[in-house]
This record gives sequence, C-alpha cells and structure tokens, in this order.
Amino acid sequence: MTAVPNAGIAGAGAGFVGVAYLGVLLPGLPTTPWVLLASYCFSKSSPRLERWLRRSPVFGPLLRDWVEHRGIRRPVKVLAVCLVVTVVTLSIAFGRVPVWVKCVIGGLAAVGVCTITLAVPTIPRRPVDHSNSPG
Repeated sequence: MTAVPNAGIAGAGAGFVGVAYLGVLLPGLPTTPWVLLASYCFSKSSPRLERWLRRSPVFGPLLRDWVEHRGIRRPVKVLAVCLVVTVVTLSIAFGRVPVWVKCVIGGLAAVGVCTITLAVPTIPRRPVDHSNSPG
C-alpha cells in the first residue's frame, strides 16, 4: 500500500476510535463494533496505532477479550444492558416526542438488548482450580 491509502485507512481508524469513545459516554451508542473497526483499520495501516489501541486502558481489555475469546465479559454486558434500559426508559418517560418515536426508541433498544444478551457470546468465568486445596 502507498502512504496516501494508509493515511486514509489510519484516519478512518482514528474516526472509529472517536465514535467508540462517544459510545463509552453515550449508552445508546455501542462501543465494541467501533473499536473492532478501528483495530482492523490500524492493522492494515499502522502497527504503531494498532499497538496503541491494544494497550489502551479503555479499549485494550475489550479487544483482548474479543481476540482471545470472541466474546464479552458478563460484567460488561450487565453494565451495557443496565445503561441502555435506564437511558431508554428515561427518554420514553420524559421525552417530548411523538408516541411513534417513543415506540421506535423502545424497539431499537429491545433489539440492542437482545443482541447484547443473546447474539454476542459471553466469556465464561474461569473455573476455580481446587487441585491445590487441602482436603
């Protein structure tokens, strides 16, 4: 690849990181797909940026979990579902929008929650090793 396409791919990756950071702050916006897209872009354009993303205290653990286990840890899922339900409930209850918009918001939230809970694999807890315990 030449420098111009690499710069474009790296720029797209940086944009995806920006959207992922918004996803950390805004419960309705997912984080994981944007982090995965950024990681892919960086892997094709800049090993330095890819290392930076994988070492990030915010996104590094999420990427490691996805690369090693192809899933998300239970506490992350619980937090995501709780935030989505809370924000959507408050939006529906106090939002000054037409009823049809509230229905769309609720429906999209339901799709998101079902995706998080049913389609995205949960990383199992590590089994406790009792082989060294007395008894």
